[in-house]
Amino acid sequence: MPNVYVPYARFVKTRFLIISDTHAEKGLAIPKPPVDVAIHCGDLTEESKMEEFRISLELLRSIDAPLKLVIAGNHDFTLDTPSFKKIAADAKRRLLVEPGLMEKTYGDFDEARQLFSDAKVSNIIFLDQGIHHFVLRNGAKLTVYASPLTPLMTAEMGFQFKRGEYHDFAIDESVDIVIIHGPPKGIMDFTASKQRAGCEHLFAAVARARPRLHCFGHIHEVWGAKLITWWGEKVSDNPSHFSEIDNETSVVVESLTSLHPTKWDRGCPKKVKEKKERLEKLNRAGYRWTSHCKDPTTKTLCSRVFVNAAIQSLEEEEDPQLSWIIEMDLPSATAPSPQKRHL
Repeated sequence: MPNVYVPYARFVKTRFLIISDTHAEKGLAIPKPPVDVAIHCGDLTEESKMEEFRISLELLRSIDAPLKLVIAGNHDFTLDTPSFKKIAADAKRRLLVEPGLMEKTYGDFDEARQLFSDAKVSNIIFLDQGIHHFVLRNGAKLTVYASPLTPLMTAEMGFQFKRGEYHDFAIDESVDIVIIHGPPKGIMDFTASKQRAGCEHLFAAVARARPRLHCFGHIHEVWGAKLITWWGEKVSDNPSHFSEIDNETSVVVESLTSLHPTKWDRGCPKKVKEKKERLEKLNRAGYRWTSHCKDPTTKTLCSRVFVNAAIQSLEEEEDPQLSWIIEMDLPSATAPSPQKRHL
C-alpha cells in the first residue's frame, strides 16, 4: 500500500469575542460570557488622546478572557509614531494648539504605546503588522495575521497608505484568523455614500490564503457577518470579489438590515415588529453569537467567516451595535504533526 498522510484529528472548540471601533465611548456594555480570546480590531479612540486610551484599556480589562488581542485603527494615530510626529509638527506650525497642550493631551511620542506595554500584565497584547503565534489556555494553537493599515479615505490620520498604492499583506495559509482594521474590497465595505471603501490588495491576499475567520471594522454602517464561499481551488491572476466569490452559496449571518426596518418593510407591520423584538432580545444579551466548528484543515471549496464588528453606530443618537461571539475549532497545541503511516 502507498504511504499517505493521516492528519491528527484533534481540535479544540475556541470562543472569540470580537469588537471594533469603540472610540473610547464610555459605558459600553461588554458581554458577560467568558471567552478564550477577545479581539479588538482598532479605533480604540476618537482623537487618540491619552485619556481615551486609558478608557479603552479599562474596557479591555473588564472582558473575561485569558488573552486579549488588540490592533490600532486610523483614529489611533499616536500609536503610529511617524504619523504622530507629522500631525504634531503641522499643528504647532499652524498654531492649532497652545504650547504644551499637545504633549499634555496626546502624550510624548511612544507614550501611548507604553500604556499597552504596561497592559501585558492584564493579558492585553498589542499587535503590530505581521504573523503572530499563540498557545491558548484551552490547549489550542492560534496563528493570527494582524495589520492596522487602511487605504486613505479622507483626512490623513494613522496607519494609512494612499488608495491605489500597492501594499503587501503577507498572509499565508497557516493563518487561522486575520485581524485588520479595514475590510477587503467587496466584502462589507459599502459606505453610506455608496462607495466601496475596502482594499483590493487585502482582498487578493485573503483570497489566496483563505483564513477561517477575518475580522475588521472601520466601516460602521455595514456591521454584520457573512459566510463567504470561494470559487474553486485556484485564484485568478487579478482576484476580485467578482471573480473569486460564489455569491449564490455565500450567506449573510446577520446585518443591520436584518435587524432594523428598511423602506422595503414599511408595508409589512408584522416584519417590522419581528425585527424590533429580535433586536431587543439580542440587545439584552449584548452580543450576536454564531458557531462555525468545522474541520480547520479544509482550505478550499468551503465557507469562511467575515465579521465587521464596528460597535459605534454611524449615527450618534443610535445605540451601540452588537459585539460578536464566534465559536470555531482550532488545532490542538499538543497534536503531533501529520505522520506518514502505512494503511
